[in-house]
Amino acid sequence: MKQTVETKPFSDQKPGTSGLRKKVPVFQQEHYAENFIQSVFDSLEGFEGQTLVVGGDGRFLNREVIGKVIAMAAANGFGRAVVGQGGILSTPATSNVIRKRKAFGGFILSASHNPGGPNEDFGIKYNIGNGGPAPEKITDAIFARSKVIGKYYTTDLGVLDLDTLGEREVDGFVIEVIDPVKDYAELMESLFDFGAIQGMFRSGFRMSFDAMHAVTGPYAKEILERRLGAPEGTARNFVPLEDFGGHHPDPNLVYAKDLYDELMGPDAPDFGAASDGDGDRNLIIGRGIFVTPSDSLALLAANAHLAPGYRQGLKGIARSMPTSGAADRVAEKLGVGIYETPTGWKFFGNLLDAGLATICGEESAGTGSDHVREKDGLWAVLLWLNVLAARGQSVKDIVSEHWRTYGRNYYSRHDYEGVETEAANRLVDGLRAKLDTLPGPKINGLTVSAADDFAYHDPVDGSTSKNQGIRILFEGGSRVVFRLSGTGTSGATLRVYIERYEPDPAKHDIETQAALADLIQAAEEVANIKELTGRNIPTVIT
Repeated sequence: MKQTVETKPFSDQKPGTSGLRKKVPVFQQEHYAENFIQSVFDSLEGFEGQTLVVGGDGRFLNREVIGKVIAMAAANGFGRAVVGQGGILSTPATSNVIRKRKAFGGFILSASHNPGGPNEDFGIKYNIGNGGPAPEKITDAIFARSKVIGKYYTTDLGVLDLDTLGEREVDGFVIEVIDPVKDYAELMESLFDFGAIQGMFRSGFRMSFDAMHAVTGPYAKEILERRLGAPEGTARNFVPLEDFGGHHPDPNLVYAKDLYDELMGPDAPDFGAASDGDGDRNLIIGRGIFVTPSDSLALLAANAHLAPGYRQGLKGIARSMPTSGAADRVAEKLGVGIYETPTGWKFFGNLLDAGLATICGEESAGTGSDHVREKDGLWAVLLWLNVLAARGQSVKDIVSEHWRTYGRNYYSRHDYEGVETEAANRLVDGLRAKLDTLPGPKINGLTVSAADDFAYHDPVDGSTSKNQGIRILFEGGSRVVFRLSGTGTSGATLRVYIERYEPDPAKHDIETQAALADLIQAAEEVANIKELTGRNIPTVIT
């Protein structure tokens, strides 16, 4: 029976680039999760009797909030909830299920690459019917509603069994528990040459995949080991845990250092990869070489035609603004469009739906294509395996050949995590205030050619998104970008992106931080990072 619960608004429910993320104790406040969920429903129309997909990455609080979402969906008029067994459903798999089932939309319960546990992070994100994250017009409406909400609707569905596959009906509302891996694995099999990859593994090819005790563990076991024949043990840390084993499920060189060290060691496997908390990010490492996400995007775009699902060629390539320009040169050579968007996968959705882009990527380890409407960590790993099988070369040889053809974009991101929010805002406001005066003078010996606060004009719907990151461009093609991240749960994360283009193959073997040293110093001088944040060094360098 439908129940109406009186409530009061919370002032802090503005969704970021990937939904609402807060610490677990915040979500455990009475009515907090329910308020946000109802605000989502109140911002939508036309879902009476429709299907809602629900899943998450298995982190602490996952099952409890899934129960709330399903009960409230029933009370608000949905006709069916499709949920992954055990509450598990990766972000790209959720997107796929929404699209395959022609569902109205879906909830993804995750804080992605952020840590999990009773005092760590949790998140709720709503995806629309195309399988992608809700666009800004919807997230703005959700926030507006959350500030005035006075009631929410729920119902008693009895004991919710998330572990038994199949359907059950309660008062006309259907709850369907599905295998979280099956549909996704079948989609991957339709895109890639599994036979060629199987042959590569049979020939002795060795790989290490770190699922980081997060959601891609079951997917990696099924696809890599069972379907592709990789040796047992190829997928490690494959059991999803509520606290990710006490580790930070972010596939970068800091939190996946053991994998990096293994690939740089004397008996390194041929290929190493990792994915994050909800399965939408990836880390790619070859024997003796780390492939930056920006380079990985460019390399996959240049070689995508080697996979059956992309033999017809690419319609276009899209990248987030902070991502390096490496993909731009690939697009130019292929004769296809290149699109520069703000950070946040939702900005790629219109381009993909309109058939303007096929492959998209972000420097923060997110890569994907038009097969779903989310970035997809395991998809990127499988495309790399397809390329390796087709070319018969090592990762290092493929990367080196790419640089000789297109030039190398030396690239690094410096993160200052947990910066006091007011200090971070002062830094960004200070940069904005002097944008007009930056071009012309030299900073640490480098001449500024242009400076702006990036604004995006969507070529499909005509919408404009302003204040998406401060860009300082130097003569010769180098640049520094400053942006405050929208994926954290406490304080602010200042991200500084540093890039230099080097066309000369004789200069492609310089250590990255050394190659960028003058730009790193220029970034400090122009932004006064140490003075304004009190930080002498970044928290994370990737």
